[in-house]
Amino acid sequence: MFPPVESADEDGFLCWGGRLSVATLHLSYRSGIFPWPQQDSPVLWFAPPRRALLFCDELHIGSRLARYLKAKPFEIRVNTQFETVMRECAAPRESDRREGHVGTWITPQMQRAYAALHRAGNAHSVEAWQDNQLVGGLYGVQFGAYFCGESMFARQDNASKAALIWLVKHLQSCGATWIDCQMMTPHFQVLGAREVERSEFTAMLQYELSREIELFPQKMKRVRVS
Repeated sequence: MFPPVESADEDGFLCWGGRLSVATLHLSYRSGIFPWPQQDSPVLWFAPPRRALLFCDELHIGSRLARYLKAKPFEIRVNTQFETVMRECAAPRESDRREGHVGTWITPQMQRAYAALHRAGNAHSVEAWQDNQLVGGLYGVQFGAYFCGESMFARQDNASKAALIWLVKHLQSCGATWIDCQMMTPHFQVLGAREVERSEFTAMLQYELSREIELFPQKMKRVRVS
């Protein structure tokens, strides 16, 4: 059991400890809580006072990005390389090295737990491919009509954005209305994300959880973005 989300501190830290298991992840996400592990430390659990959401009908695609994606389209594949996407997301980024950051919050324990969640049908990868090479993508978790993006990576310009844009449009076509981005970043802000108060997010979350929508059919593996 988790403490009430209202007891989280101003940074969103709620509690620590426990093990990353499918059952624990089910409970945490359905409660509006997500893990943020550190290497060689107990698992930290967060419920931020303000939640970053990307509403599907508010997605902003700049003209430069639109031209790039039209000139160099990616092939989007779904759930074909989930564990590879997680490893790529966990790999150190050049910006992290420049800023002196070491390690990753996507620990081996985290990778094992989300791989198990993927096998259970509640974690998914959206992958950007070019010339039959995986060049970017993202992964996240899904319950009902709720999708929470966890992390993304790009080995080629705009590859992760292509995956996210496809995901937003796909979720909207299925009847979902927003994506949980957890914490606001410049990347999400440029695409149109905005923050809502935790109490509003909690009510929105419970509604989305009650909607039984098939967002990722087993037969759906690839589609070309042009």
